[in-house]
Amino acid sequence: MTANDVEDTAEPTTVSFDRHPDSYRHWRLRVDGPLAWLMLDVDEQGGLVPGYELKLNSYDLGVDIELYDAVQRLRFEHPGVRTVVVTSGKDNVFCAGANIRMLAGSPHEWKVNFCKFTNETRNGMEDATEFSGQTYLAAVNGACAGGGYELALACEHIVLVDDNSSTVALPEVPLLGVLPGTGGLTRVVDKRRVRKDRADVFATRSDGVKGRTAVDWGLVDELAPRREFTETVTRRAGELAERSTRPSDATGVELTPLRREETPEGLEYDHVSARYDRGAGTVELTVRGPSAEPGDPHEQGAGFWLLALTRELDDAILRLRTNEPELGTWVLRTQGDQELVLRHEAVVLAGAGDDWLCNEILHYYKRTLKRLDVTSRSLIALIEPGSCFAGVLMELALACDRQYMLDGPPPPATPSLAGAPPQIEDEDSGERASITLSDANFGPLPMGNGLTRLESRFYREDDHLAWLAKERGRALAPSDAVELGLVTDAPDDIDWEDEIRLVIEGRRSLSPDALTGMEANHRFVGPETIETKVFGRLSAWQNWIFNRPNAAGEQGALRRYGTGQKAVFDRKRV
Repeated sequence: MTANDVEDTAEPTTVSFDRHPDSYRHWRLRVDGPLAWLMLDVDEQGGLVPGYELKLNSYDLGVDIELYDAVQRLRFEHPGVRTVVVTSGKDNVFCAGANIRMLAGSPHEWKVNFCKFTNETRNGMEDATEFSGQTYLAAVNGACAGGGYELALACEHIVLVDDNSSTVALPEVPLLGVLPGTGGLTRVVDKRRVRKDRADVFATRSDGVKGRTAVDWGLVDELAPRREFTETVTRRAGELAERSTRPSDATGVELTPLRREETPEGLEYDHVSARYDRGAGTVELTVRGPSAEPGDPHEQGAGFWLLALTRELDDAILRLRTNEPELGTWVLRTQGDQELVLRHEAVVLAGAGDDWLCNEILHYYKRTLKRLDVTSRSLIALIEPGSCFAGVLMELALACDRQYMLDGPPPPATPSLAGAPPQIEDEDSGERASITLSDANFGPLPMGNGLTRLESRFYREDDHLAWLAKERGRALAPSDAVELGLVTDAPDDIDWEDEIRLVIEGRRSLSPDALTGMEANHRFVGPETIETKVFGRLSAWQNWIFNRPNAAGEQGALRRYGTGQKAVFDRKRV
C-alpha cells in the first residue's frame, strides 16, 4: 500500500454498535470461574471499511466496538467474574495500537470520534475495576505500542513478558507527529505516576522501554519470563480475584438484542426515539418513562425499565455521534409519569449498595450520562406538560447546555420539531409542566469532573445546593424552577413556539467548531480529573494536532509513515 492509497479510505455510511461474542472477528472471550480471558486476535482483513489491513493486532473502530461489547457483557452476564485478563492471541505482539493507514485516510471528525469512543471504552474498564470488583489485568505477551499500551494502561495491573525484546512504547510523537489519542500521556503521569522527565524520555523514544527499566520507571508492574508467563499471569489474576466482592453464585442477566427501527427519518426503540430534521440540523431525542410499577430487576433482566432505557439511550448516542455528524443540535424531551420514574429509581438506589445488578444498572446509567456530557453537540432540554424530568431523568436536563420549561398549557400539536410538545392536543388541559429532584441528583451519578451535575451548575454555591437538597421529592412548577435556577427560562404558552424556534435557529447560525469548544468549557467546571484531562486534551490538543500539516499534510508524519520518506516539518512553534 502506498501513501496515496489511504486517500480512498473513508468512514462507512452507517456504523452499527450491535455485537455478540458468537460473531466477534477480533476478540476471543473465555470465562473460567472467577477469571475471564479477553484475547485480542485481530483479523487483518476485518477492517470496518476497505483500504487498510489490521496488521500486528492493530485496531480500528470495529475492533473497539467488540471490546466495548465484551466489557459490558462481562459486567452484566458474568457476575461471578472477578478478574479479566486482557492478552494477545498472536505470537510476539500484544497490540500495535490504532491502525495508521486507517488514521491517515480517515476524515478528521472520524479520527476524533474514534479516539473519543476508544477512551470511553478504556474508562469503562477502569470503572469496572473501581466500582464493580471486576479488575482488569494486562498480560503483555509481546510488543506493545501506542494504543496497545494505552489498552494496557486502562488495566489495574500490567505484566510484561521478559524476553529481551518485548517493549511498551508510545511512539506517536516521534513517528507520527501526533499524540497518543486515547489518554496515554495523561495515564502515564497521572495514573501510573511516572516521573515527568522519564515520561518525556519514554514518549520520545520510538523503540520504547523493556524489562527491568519498564518496571523501575513504573510503566509496568512486573515481569515474567516467557516460559513462566501464563503461570505468573494466572496466579496474579487469582490474587486479584480474591480481593473482589463480586458474588460467586449469582445468575447473570443476558443483554438481549435491542429492538430498534432505523429509517432515514430517525431511530425508534421501546423507550427512546430520535427524529431528524436535516434542514434544521437537529435531532429530537425523546425518552419515555416506565409504563408500569417496578418489579424485580433480576426477574425482568434486560427488560427492567432503567436498564432497557440505558441500553437504548447509549446505542442512540453512539449512532448519532458516529453516523449523523451534521445534526449538531439535540433537543431532549421526556414523556411519562414522574412518580413511576421515581419508584423505579428507588429500587435501583436502594439495592445498589449490596445487590450486584442494581449496582451495575446505576453505574451503566452513570457512564451513559458521561457519554452525553462529552458529546460534541448542542444539548437543549424542553420541559413541557407530560414530561417526566424527575430524578434519574432530571439528570438528562441537567446535562444539557440550556433548559426551557413551558409555563402554561400545552400548545397545539405541531409537526415542527422546534416547539413540538408531547402528544397532548387539549389546549384547555389543566396539566402543567413540573420537574422533581431526588437522591439521584445528589451524588450517585457524578460527571467526569467528580461533581454532580447540580454541583457543576452551582459550583461552590454550598448554600444554594443545601436549599435544593431540601426541595427533594417536591414537584417544582415553572416559577419554582426559575427561582431555584434549574432552568434557563420559562416562556408562557403564547411565546413558547417562537422562543424555542429562535433558540434553535440561533444555534444553527453559529460555528460548530466554536460551539464544541465553548460547550466543553462550560460543562466541566471545577477540579480536573484524569477523565476531564483526557477528553479536554482530546478536544483541544488532538483536534488541533490532527489538523496541522506536520501530521496530516501531504509531507506530514502521519501520511509519510511507512513510505520510507521522512516527514517535512514546519518548524514554527505556535
